[in-house]
Amino acid sequence: MEDHVLATHLLEEEQSLEGTLRPQQLGEYIGQERMKESLRVCIDAALGRGEALDHAIFYGPPGLGKTTIAHIIAKEMGGTIRSTSGLVLTHAGDLAAILSNLQPRDVLFIDEIHRLPPVAEEALYPAMEDYQIDLVIGQGPSLRTMKLDLPPFTLIGATTRAGALTSPLRERFGLVYRLDFYLPEELQVIITRSARLLGVQIDEDAATEIAGRARGTPRIANRLIKRVRDFAEVKAEGHITQSVAQKALQWLGVDQAGFDEMDRKILLTIIEKFKGGPVGIEALAAAVQEEKGTLEDVHEPFLLQSGYLDRTARGRQITQKALQHFGKTSGLFSMDM
Repeated sequence: MEDHVLATHLLEEEQSLEGTLRPQQLGEYIGQERMKESLRVCIDAALGRGEALDHAIFYGPPGLGKTTIAHIIAKEMGGTIRSTSGLVLTHAGDLAAILSNLQPRDVLFIDEIHRLPPVAEEALYPAMEDYQIDLVIGQGPSLRTMKLDLPPFTLIGATTRAGALTSPLRERFGLVYRLDFYLPEELQVIITRSARLLGVQIDEDAATEIAGRARGTPRIANRLIKRVRDFAEVKAEGHITQSVAQKALQWLGVDQAGFDEMDRKILLTIIEKFKGGPVGIEALAAAVQEEKGTLEDVHEPFLLQSGYLDRTARGRQITQKALQHFGKTSGLFSMDM
């Protein structure tokens, strides 16, 4: 029981800390410049007309700031954000209960919106288009439906799988944005800002070191700076130098390419067990003992974009860059490079 209470306390503390590091205004949001410019114009235009911002969807790999931008939009529009997930909206009534409590210019944020069941998705259509929902009242012969008017609100959806969205839902979003991996220099700015908010002294070259191993992902960058801070407080009187950062990252098992244990396991399994590939995703997931969806949504995007993995019609295949990273010889494997 005490372990459960401690775990809950640590989780709440981590979530509170994450909220502290989250930018509060669009001007504080680092990276994704084209998206920010577009949103700035659309938000200012909506405020000028006294309207809610058009419904928006953000897609891309996890950890790039989709939830953060939803919170910023709510604040910029002067409303409140109500957050939920496509996984928990199993009935149209669940959605109706949330929608009926919205106020003008509020934001309804649905994470993993591609997981909405059809009955909940269909209930969204009139809410998005006409600001109305259909309520079912009574049972049997006395069953009837009535329309409930909703205040103008903004639906923001986030997904790691834009291709899994149905066409009717996707077409109802007026604003569609893809979030891309961050450049190291952008992550360095984020890390320096987070260190300042955490009250940690960090050298510029240390921030550069951490940024280079953060996999182009702000969430990972913030997670690393928090753990490097812990290491520095115990081992280096709280001052993060480049040397301290390198030792802390080694302690965390994060190598110079930003690979964690599972990344290395994926690549080495393809190299050593499947002779470089190609290998199907199901076989690979079974070999590394990880969920297929986790491989596709969490690990593959970075490995693919960074050039360590190829995805072909026959499956996943290692690249020469990955072989060089592990000090392997390409001649050992029969691959179509």
